[in-house]
Amino acid sequence: MSVLRFLTAGESHGPMLTAILDGMPAGLPLTSDAIDVQLARRQQGYGSGGRMQIEKDHARITAGVMAGHTTGAPIGLLVENRDFKNWKEKDIEPMTIPRPGHADLTGAVKYGYRDLRLALERASARETTMRVAVGAICRQLLAQFGVVIGGYVTQIGGVRAEIPGDLAYADRFRLAEESDVRCPLSDASEQMREAIRQAKIAKDTLGGVMEIVALGVPPGLGSHVQHDRKLDGRIVGAMTSIHAMKGAEIGDAFAQAGIPGTRAHDAIDTLDGKLVRRTNRAGGLEGGITTGEPIIVRAAMKPIATVLAGFDSVDLATGEATPTKYERSDFCALPRAVPIGEAMLSIVLADALLEKLGGDSIEEMRPRFDRLRRSHVDDLPMNDRSWRFGYE
Repeated sequence: MSVLRFLTAGESHGPMLTAILDGMPAGLPLTSDAIDVQLARRQQGYGSGGRMQIEKDHARITAGVMAGHTTGAPIGLLVENRDFKNWKEKDIEPMTIPRPGHADLTGAVKYGYRDLRLALERASARETTMRVAVGAICRQLLAQFGVVIGGYVTQIGGVRAEIPGDLAYADRFRLAEESDVRCPLSDASEQMREAIRQAKIAKDTLGGVMEIVALGVPPGLGSHVQHDRKLDGRIVGAMTSIHAMKGAEIGDAFAQAGIPGTRAHDAIDTLDGKLVRRTNRAGGLEGGITTGEPIIVRAAMKPIATVLAGFDSVDLATGEATPTKYERSDFCALPRAVPIGEAMLSIVLADALLEKLGGDSIEEMRPRFDRLRRSHVDDLPMNDRSWRFGYE
């Protein structure tokens, strides 16, 4: 069972977006400023559409935080849509031509909508604003226990960044924030930017791959005993729940599919009694449980389905073949997706940490965290004798 629960509500062009986060312990220092930093990051990136020039997102905390600290009660969040004033008194034109790659047609099939905009408004990636807000709170919780989360882009279109293995993660995070395509390598950043520029000229869009990393995660989070408690499954599910993400992997998952097992796993050594890994091909998880190594997640984003060139489709009002009409969108949303990926990983890991530690307040959690078993020989005494199952 998840300890943390959150819900979001709101439409792309409605008056506001809201979220409720339940399960956050009491005593966590929290202000809107910490949330707004992450919201601003979500709005930055080369390839963004015109909407990002309209919105200046600010999170208003409406419940669950008093005198600058969480109370243990559900946390309420609100972000206003500035673009709403442009739609408030507007007569909405009928939308009857479904766009391939969106929830237009599938939403109408499921809910029986008589106008496709009803699907568009909620299916819009504008909803991720509140995921980032919730993730910012979870990031604050993780920081109390030394966990750091960051991310960067490794591929846009056909351009791949071959990041050197000896480039420290802290440097990767820093360099990525200095790039408007969120790639830590300057040469690759220039090539990615040019690829996006060419996509704009061609009235097309591009996707790519982002890498999200968590540092300082203690071993022993998650579990192998049930499918829904395996942490790698929860992480992959969270990543592919992000709009336009069509796949995710932990560590070198897809590369490992093509190599023998002797080259796929992480040998174990000891260093002053501490159990250490020579490599981290598993991406920080074995058997659905954290190993103490960095958690490395990659997510693949398809090209945004709204393209200026349009697609062949069918007008559901007439049954006639009709090209799609363009709705304002990004040319490449991947640089802005990195903070969303960080938010989703923060939410899953914060939940796993609370599940492991329990406690209703930060004060209760700290001593429990300090007593966690670590990957150390002394923490893992073995009976070293034969035994029987004992089942009848």
